[in-house]
Amino acid sequence: MYIVAIAWIYVALMMSITEPSIVAGIMTFLMYGVIPLSIILYVMGTPQRKRDRINAEKRKRDAAVSANSQSEAPKT
Repeated sequence: MYIVAIAWIYVALMMSITEPSIVAGIMTFLMYGVIPLSIILYVMGTPQRKRDRINAEKRKRDAAVSANSQSEAPKT
């Protein structure tokens, strides 16, 4: 996934270099490269963020259960 993103940034950079003015080059790089790529990477990363959130909640729940089981253990 990241190799495609790097290649697209390269293509957008080459397109922006050929623009006649600096402002047009910056706008080309932003409009054809950075903005669409950030949207695509955000959308493609959604499943991983969801898995990370579920795993974090599971770890938090497991930690709370283990803390409760340790505090309820009889002391001799």
